[in-house]
Amino acid sequence: MNDYWLYSPLDYRYSVGALRPFLSEEAFITYKAKIEGVLAKTLSEHGICSENVAEEIYEAASQVRAKDVYAEEKIVKHDIRALVNIIRNQVSPEAKPFVHVTATSYDIVDNANVLRYKDAIQQIILPDMVALERTWIDLARKEKNTIQIGRTHGQHAEPITFGFAIAQYVNRWGYRILKVKEAINGLVGKFSGAVGAYNAASLFFDDPELFEMELLANLNLEAAEISTQIIPPEPITDLMHTIISSFGVLANFARDMRNLQRSEIGEVNELFTEKQVGSSTMPHKKNPINFENVESMWKKFMPQMITMYSDQISEHQRDLTNSCSQRFTPELMVAFDSSIRRMNRASKNLQINRNNL
Repeated sequence: MNDYWLYSPLDYRYSVGALRPFLSEEAFITYKAKIEGVLAKTLSEHGICSENVAEEIYEAASQVRAKDVYAEEKIVKHDIRALVNIIRNQVSPEAKPFVHVTATSYDIVDNANVLRYKDAIQQIILPDMVALERTWIDLARKEKNTIQIGRTHGQHAEPITFGFAIAQYVNRWGYRILKVKEAINGLVGKFSGAVGAYNAASLFFDDPELFEMELLANLNLEAAEISTQIIPPEPITDLMHTIISSFGVLANFARDMRNLQRSEIGEVNELFTEKQVGSSTMPHKKNPINFENVESMWKKFMPQMITMYSDQISEHQRDLTNSCSQRFTPELMVAFDSSIRRMNRASKNLQINRNNL
């Protein structure tokens, strides 16, 4: 399909290709299938099925593709049942009974989300955050003696240096990096079955909680102290809060740099390439497009935190009121990382007008 037939601007305009292996729909299916494969291997470690059966299921799970799952879902009207059917259809009769044994749907969905968010942030987003931090550190050091008038309430205040102004963002952004790392370390998983009471696992294991811990250890996760049919929502909520608050630091920096580019101030400028234009009709325009874009992206995704807070509420042991809304969480992460990369490029190429400063 032509990319320009896609709905979301994040797909064709603000995409981060490096995040597709974690946050795309294909990636989501891959991570869910991985959970099914690791489940089979953990069952074999306890003698519930043979190693050959576990390997067969694991291999079949690794071959699952989103298009096949979606085709099956159109028939059975259930995403995880569709995934299970695709895996079962690719294994021997001996292996079929051991696919998805003891699991409920959100043992698969929740763990897949935790894993892919964790991987995306650790492998892509955090390194991008650190790269921006280094750019701002370099800029702060370079301009540490560049005199600038300080401003409060939009009015001239006391003298500072431009490096000092940038150092404030170095500090704020650095603390956000630490908070993102802390939130990642707080993510937990669950494999306690329907309603979280280990009902199915109790039929196979004397200590189903130990089985849960061992299975999750195979995924490099720790188990929640107690869960219902879903993982307690607070760790993911905390993680997204740190992302949104980090996004706010980007937006604040963008606002400051945009204001300093006003014609009547002109203390800094974005780099304009030779053939770049700032207007379709006014040739003199050099708009602060990158900084405006970052603030605009923050404005779009900051309110999504309200949805995250709303998703903390699930009646009794489980309802589906977060099923649709949580599918948009990857968009927030893509928008955030896209803005980090844009801000890094703009900051590296920021032109300093020392005469105006």
